[in-house]
Amino acid sequence: MAAIELDPKRDALLLDLDGTLVDIAPTPDAVKTPAGLVADLTRVRRRLGGALAVVSGRPISVIDDLLRPFRAVAAGIHGAELRATEDGPVKRLHVVRPSDEVHRRLSALGRMPGVVVEDKGPAVAIHFRRNPAAAQEIAEAIRSILHDHPAEGLSALPGKAVIEVKPVSVNKGAAVNAIMEHPPFAGRRPIYIGDDVTDEAAFAVVSRVAGRGYAVGEPRLGAARGFADPSQVRAWLHDLPKSLGTAA
Repeated sequence: MAAIELDPKRDALLLDLDGTLVDIAPTPDAVKTPAGLVADLTRVRRRLGGALAVVSGRPISVIDDLLRPFRAVAAGIHGAELRATEDGPVKRLHVVRPSDEVHRRLSALGRMPGVVVEDKGPAVAIHFRRNPAAAQEIAEAIRSILHDHPAEGLSALPGKAVIEVKPVSVNKGAAVNAIMEHPPFAGRRPIYIGDDVTDEAAFAVVSRVAGRGYAVGEPRLGAARGFADPSQVRAWLHDLPKSLGTAA
């Protein structure tokens, strides 16, 4: 685990969810929130003067369900949704939902054994953790769908046993930029922790503004090796308040 030090007055902490804060499960619905995580996030946010956010491919409603009663500044669906303050409204970018035909063809992939199709509205995720042998067939099917519908402005983003079809304009780098425009994040140095290909756009953004990116698990472009797995991230978060100032 990397020795990551934060300045409570200078830094902002932005965290991916699945594979970073919580362990990846065979299906999205099977993810569990570890005991103590919510309390630790609450303490760290207090030490950072509120400058803690969650940036996820999940919708913000799901982030809230997993971290309840904690409500974070959050970007959901890779930035298609943004909540700029803890208790503020969820704003959605004006991105077009994929057409019914694209949804129909993507949904049909869920008929394959062990494949789960997650409809997020502006994005659709095809999960195949229970059937990794289907990866190539799924990738080829998605390429064919996007080839047949070029005007929809969609891209395929591979992740850990998942391929996500989403608008080209939506990515976690843009989400980080949007969060950092608002207080108490504005003017701080962003520290981003994530585990997947989807987080590389965020790593690129924070590096351009003298921030730092840390990868969980395997190395990622634009990030230093930070943590072996989510349990190390949680252990670091648990101990972090001791180095950030006064007690809760």
